[in-house]
Formats: sequence, structure tokens, C-alpha cells
Amino acid sequence: MRTIPPELVERYEAEGWWTEETIGDLLARGLREAPDVEFRVHSAVRPWSGTFRDVELVARRLAAGLRERGVGPGDTVVFQLPNWMEAAAVFWASSLLGAVVVPVVHFYGRKELGYILDTVRPRVFIGAEGFGRMEFQADLCAGVPVVGVVGRDFDDLLADEPLEGVLATDPSGPALIAFTSGTTSDPKGVVHSHRTLGHETRQLAGLYPPDRGKQLTSAPVGHFIGMVNAFLIPVLDGTPVNLADVWDPARALSLMMSDGLTVGGGATYYVTSLLDHPDFTREYLPYMRYAGLGGSSVPSAVTDRLDGLGITVFRSYGSTEHPSITGSRYTAPAGKRLYTDGDVLPGVEVRLAEDGEILSRGPELCLGYTDPALTEAAFDEEGWYRTGDIGVLDEDGYLTITDRKSDIIIRGGENISALEVEEALLALPGVAEAAVVAVPDERLGEHAAAVVRLRPGHSLPSLEEVRVHLEGVGLARQKWPEELHEVADFPRTASGKVQKFVLRRDFRDIAVCSA
Repeated sequence: MRTIPPELVERYEAEGWWTEETIGDLLARGLREAPDVEFRVHSAVRPWSGTFRDVELVARRLAAGLRERGVGPGDTVVFQLPNWMEAAAVFWASSLLGAVVVPVVHFYGRKELGYILDTVRPRVFIGAEGFGRMEFQADLCAGVPVVGVVGRDFDDLLADEPLEGVLATDPSGPALIAFTSGTTSDPKGVVHSHRTLGHETRQLAGLYPPDRGKQLTSAPVGHFIGMVNAFLIPVLDGTPVNLADVWDPARALSLMMSDGLTVGGGATYYVTSLLDHPDFTREYLPYMRYAGLGGSSVPSAVTDRLDGLGITVFRSYGSTEHPSITGSRYTAPAGKRLYTDGDVLPGVEVRLAEDGEILSRGPELCLGYTDPALTEAAFDEEGWYRTGDIGVLDEDGYLTITDRKSDIIIRGGENISALEVEEALLALPGVAEAAVVAVPDERLGEHAAAVVRLRPGHSLPSLEEVRVHLEGVGLARQKWPEELHEVADFPRTASGKVQKFVLRRDFRDIAVCSA
């Protein structure tokens, strides 16, 4: 883990941003104060309805069952589940035990899950027997001491009597490892402490409008932001939880009318897919009063469109490593809300390097990565995090992201490693060189475009042929390129490196011209 300068620790404690409260303490207090709040799962395969009290009972019985099996503070619990009640029970149980919880996106495949299990060596793995293309991979879990499968033997882990209280653990120690795709071909394990995660929960909750209504959460709880929005903020605020295990715009529109649910933003796709659905009419707008956008690029065409419909848009910027760096309040002037990524949040500091790279530090900045080499590369001795993003600050201190140094595409809030896709493309016959870059997308924020240089005598494969190849090598479907282009050669630096910023700029210019 990185070394946090003592003066920062002292300041964060003095300001109350870091406390002695663990995530287990936060949950226990919130559940005690609001036991009768609604908790529902809207699912075609595993619907569920109850209250916080009901879910807490399952969580405490699970915690007691895991405790009987030797699981306690500091142990690691991995779960790979859709947005189901059991995912909340596992997260809450792990936190009450003082264990380190590792949520895994349910559509991660065998390659990603195997890497994560090899990296964290968990004491516990909880998965699902099947959901969509996901299925339980027994051989990957052969070395895990405690395994439970929802739909098969999960209930066998529940003790008859629930765990009482919260097990003590160091609040400055690890509470969560969130795996995210990035510039490396394998997912990066981002380690958060009870203090960083607790501050982020309070920080993000403070950005939300108090009259936002009963939110529908469809972002996967295996994602950092989905997990915080589903399992922590509602308990902190005493607000209902409504989960959906798949994103279906027609179903979301139906739930607005039948249950009074609201959709309040996230990645741009969640909002634009509702507006573009044939069932959408203006009668749904009261359930879309706000759109807090982040998690991917936010085109101004989208913010203008939403603003024109009377939806209050406010943007934010962060990452799994530093979740809330900047954010516009919903009360900020329209020009700031629509066209910038907000100003720095309480406790956060931002400065720009000579090349425009955004450097940040603050109370919700992670402890580092599971890979020490990544930690060393990303953080300096003064506590600054190199975000890999390029930005500009206006005269009022509002930040706007203009480019990306780090080689990722953020499609609908899901990080895609360009390197991983490029490596898979290079296995195609005839492909001499490949570059994958982000292209603006009005629904998803951005999507992946593949640019290839072919060997002499070879012709460009079809996009469908590329997808068949990528499926064959096990690349997750959301990572497949949605455009394919051929070049005779790439723009390069003097040392021969591909200048991806030129490719991204050219694609942006094409998008602007076509608009």
C-alpha cells in the first residue's frame, strides 16, 4: 500500500473526514435506525421483496455461519452475484465480520474471475449457479475454503442464530478490493479502507438532491459505484433500495408508473436509453427530474437534450481509485452543470501537471493496488494520484476533462482495457498492428473503435468475423469493438509509438462534423 503523508492523516482526522467508524459500524447504525425501510429486487428470475430488517437477518445469519467456519476480521470474501438480495447479504455480512469484501461484476468471465481469485486468495467465495451467460465455475474455486452458490447451497451457510454486534477491526485497514479494468490486460485490484470508503459514502450522498425519490439501481453491484449506491448510501440515508438485475428500459419505464421509481443518472446510457425507447412520453419526466452523470464521457449533446426536457443535469468526475474528485451540485449554475465536470469536493485537492494531467488527493483516495508496481507508478510520496486524464480548470475552479492519457474506454460506465482488446485482435490472421480507442457515443458516452494495419496481401475482415474471433478467445462481449477501420499506417511519435490522442481527436472531429 502507498504511504499516506502524516500531515494528511492528521488533517483528515481533524476535519472529521476520517473517523474511527468501520463500514460494519456504519451499516449496523443505519440498519438499527431504519429497520422497516423497503428493499426490493425487480427480477424475472429471482424477485424479492422485504425490508432492511429482513436482509439484515440473512446477513447476520450468514456472518455467524462464516464465523463458525473460521472467517473473521481481515479475511477476504469474494462474491460474484447479480443485483440480488443475496449480494447485499454477503456485503453486509462481510462488513459486520470486519472482513475484506471483494465484489466482482457478474458478467466478468472465466479469465477475469480466475485472475481475481488467484490475486486475493479468498477465504470465502459466493457465486450464482447461473445467470445469463454467467455460470458457476467449480474448478476455479477448488482452493477456496468456504464456497456457497445461490440457487444451490447458499442457505447451508446460514447459522440458526444471527451474529450479534460488529467485530472490531482497524478502520484504517482494508475494507474493500474493487477490481476494475484499465491500461493493463488484467483487472486492477483497488484497495479501499473503512475510512476512505466511509468518507466516499458520505461525500456521494451529499451530492444527491434530497427529493430524488425512490431510486432504481441497475448499475451492477460488482462495480464500485453500483455497490455504494445499492448497499451503503441507502442505509446511511434510510432510503428504499430497489434493484434490477438487468437494465431493461421498457421495464424501468413500467416501474416508474407502477411503483413510483425514479432514474437519477449514472452513465449516460441509463438515461438516453429511456428517452430513446418507443414507449417513452413526457408523462415519464416527473420520474426523471435529475440526472447525475458520470462514469464515462458526457457529451454536451446529451446534457443539452436533457436540459431541454427540463431535467436537472449535474456532472461528476472520479474513478474507482479516487471515486469523487469533482462534482457539480444540482443547484449550480446551468453552464457549470451542463458543460463541466464540477469543482473539487470537500477535502479533495486537484492540480494539473505540465502536460495537463490531473493529479488528485483526498480522504476518499484508495490505499493503492494489489499490485505494488501499479501503486508505485500511480502515487507519489506527497500523496498525489496520477489520474491519467487530461483536463482544464476554469476561473471558478471547475474542471473539464479534455482527453485521456490512460488507455481505457469507458463504455456505459464499464472500463475496457484497450491493451486487452488489441492483444486479442493481433491474433487475427493478417493483422500486423492494432489500436483501440474511445469514440464518442451519445447513448453510452463512448465505445471502442478498432483501427488495424494489415499485412500485405490481406483484406480487412468484417466486424462480424472479428466478433466471432473475440468470442472464441474468451473476451467479454462488452469489450468487443463497435467500429473497425483500416489504415496504411498510424500517426506515430519520433520513437515510433502510436499517437492514440491523434486517433481519438480525429474520431471526435468526425463525430462533431456528422452532428
